[in-house]
Amino acid sequence: MSTPKRKSRNGFLRWLPGLLISAVAIYAIFKFVQFQDLKTAFAHATLQFILIIFALDVISMMERAIAWRSILGNKITWVQSFFGVSEGYFLNNIFPFRAGELGRSLFVGQSSGLGTFHVLSSIVIERAFDIALAAILVLVTLPLVVGLAWVKTVAFTALVIVVAALVCLFLIARNREAVAGWMEKIGSKNKFISKYLFPQFTKLMDGLATLTNPKQFLISFFWIAVTWILWILIYDVMVWQVIPDAPIWSGAFVGSILALGVAIPSAPAALGVYEATMVAAVVVLGGDSSLALAVALLMHVLQFVSSAIFGLWGLIREGHSLASIYQRLSKSEDTESGITTIPDQMELK
Repeated sequence: MSTPKRKSRNGFLRWLPGLLISAVAIYAIFKFVQFQDLKTAFAHATLQFILIIFALDVISMMERAIAWRSILGNKITWVQSFFGVSEGYFLNNIFPFRAGELGRSLFVGQSSGLGTFHVLSSIVIERAFDIALAAILVLVTLPLVVGLAWVKTVAFTALVIVVAALVCLFLIARNREAVAGWMEKIGSKNKFISKYLFPQFTKLMDGLATLTNPKQFLISFFWIAVTWILWILIYDVMVWQVIPDAPIWSGAFVGSILALGVAIPSAPAALGVYEATMVAAVVVLGGDSSLALAVALLMHVLQFVSSAIFGLWGLIREGHSLASIYQRLSKSEDTESGITTIPDQMELK
């Protein structure tokens, strides 16, 4: 098989599992929702609701930039952080496998001079904080909800895994000299490690510094928590469109369930999975499935639009194009030793 055909087939196979999951989710949604009911529900959407959700979403991205910047030890400007976050969200919406995280690490690593692996390690910490908070919120709100008892196991497992991963990363960062010595010893016998892995070790350890600095750790976690407060407010507004008298903790429940749901590999933008997860959570709270789907679709579109506006602005501002980004990300995925495809000085033009 020729190289172009092989690459095309490999690319399709990488997308296939996520597309199948999204297809199943979409089928499940429309299996239980009538089109006429959905059409009626859309007619209830108000301009006020749209503006509130859009404004809160933009504010949450601005605050998220503060949180991520604090994880990086304020080594980048807020503007760099904001556009990096926006670009990452946008690329996640058009490419599969959370490619926006890799793109964000490439762009900010290059523009700031920190290096790809330094930035990527901070994103790992950011996502770990997110999953931990989502799991905690599920465990806190689940006793108030009837019908999703199985989620408790999922949330508790996710929390244990994240805490264990953070402890492991902390131990590695805390004993960086010992780990460096071990890698150097192994590298003397392995060309791949000595040539590609070891040179990035210092930058990776620098990115994990947040875990070894109690003050920075607490400040970073605080700002991530503030982001979640904004997200909870967004989902409260959403739930109140479906269940006007829903308790204020409903947003925390829906947001945390959604965070765990979209962690499942799916099509770009978690298409289908996002809607199915949100509808399931709202229905459990007593909401109408058709109205919940209409609001979920509207919110998904608004979040896509907000990330696209600032994400594209950031890409254009930095001289990147979607074609070149796709080529770079494809090379990273096609190469068995993906590390060789993301040097710190790579140019995306």
